[in-house]
Amino acid sequence: MVFLTLFNLARNRGPDKYWRVQQQLRMSWHFRTRTRTCYRIGMNVVNKALMYSYNGRKLKKEQMKYLWNTRIEAGAGEHGLTRRELLEGLARSDILLDKKVLSELAVYEPRTFQSLTEIAKKTMSDTRVGKPLNVLYEK
Repeated sequence: MVFLTLFNLARNRGPDKYWRVQQQLRMSWHFRTRTRTCYRIGMNVVNKALMYSYNGRKLKKEQMKYLWNTRIEAGAGEHGLTRRELLEGLARSDILLDKKVLSELAVYEPRTFQSLTEIAKKTMSDTRVGKPLNVLYEK
């Protein structure tokens, strides 16, 4: 669109406002009352919903880490180890499994998890227990 005068350029808000309003109305379609149809009223509700979803994604990650640690602690406790001893024993024996996989093994594959705890016990009872972890990997 070509504007020949500065006055017409200042009056035109362009298509951006229309699409911004439409985007907000699309995000509020599932609300009730006037928050669904009124832009000004629904704007605050939509912003609050977006904030809740952002915070919820962060909380989900924290809760999953807590769940994984709890499952690993319970599985290791059945075999006479703590979670820290299990993870350190697996790290010293070069078994690189993350907490998510270990928790899945503890719940759904108990025999595999038992063999991992036996490996960790053997590694921790070895003569290298007194050495720090970084000394083990030096060559």
